Amino acid sequence: MSWLTRVRERLPFGAKRETPDNLWVKCPRCQEMVFVKEYEANLNVCLKCDHHGRIGTDKRFSQLLDEGYELLPSPNVTEDPLRFKDTRRYTERIRTARASNPHPDAFSSAFGAIDGRKAVVGVQDFHFMGGSMGMSVGDSFIAAAQRAIDENCGFICVTAAGGARMQEGILSLMQMPRATVMVRRLREAGLPYIVVLTDPTTGGVTASYAMLGDIHVAEPGALIGFAGQRVIQETIREQLPEGFQRAEYLHKHGMVDMVVRRHDLRDTLAQLLDYLSPAKAA
Repeated sequence: MSWLTRVRERLPFGAKRETPDNLWVKCPRCQEMVFVKEYEANLNVCLKCDHHGRIGTDKRFSQLLDEGYELLPSPNVTEDPLRFKDTRRYTERIRTARASNPHPDAFSSAFGAIDGRKAVVGVQDFHFMGGSMGMSVGDSFIAAAQRAIDENCGFICVTAAGGARMQEGILSLMQMPRATVMVRRLREAGLPYIVVLTDPTTGGVTASYAMLGDIHVAEPGALIGFAGQRVIQETIREQLPEGFQRAEYLHKHGMVDMVVRRHDLRDTLAQLLDYLSPAKAA
């Protein structure tokens, strides 16, 4: 028996306390460890480098909408229409995604108010299969836009996606023109369509409703583009500039109207709704 063991037996040491393993979060940009409570109180923005972390649907709704908003029902669509299977069946992937997500698919919407201004807000969640766009996402977007038309209010779409959902093939790509038609109907109704681009917004989502807004707002540092940087470099055989496809670069080159910190996003959207919404009848 070692001397350390003998000392431990004689001294009144208490039982080892269990320490929660979720007290800290590592910032993916600066690699600093940030206290979770402080991180969440700061709207999931790093206190050291101001990196805007990815957040889920419910957090986004609570940050943007006034209390008492109405969550719109999710559409019923045919699941696994192509009976797709790669290393796993598509139905198994959906079940896995739903097990760790409070919503049945990547796009959810709610009707409520932003600082007293009526609005429908649609949120795309990257945590659900990379926010990929399938038939459910397309139907949810269309239903949210139609609700905005029915309520005569603005529609705000918060995007975060890796593109179209490959497990639904051509059916996922069909959601691009369907969403485009709904954006046109919003425009014909004289209602504002505001897009909030978050990290990351790529692929077919960028090629459709993410870039059709009346106003495009981006969170700082968000990755926004169609094809990946490596694919573009290999195609054009040139080195891309620093910060290419990031929100600040796109703002400088005219593809994004403004880059807004998450702390100021709610107030900014309320102001935009004031400017763009139809005038009330006297």
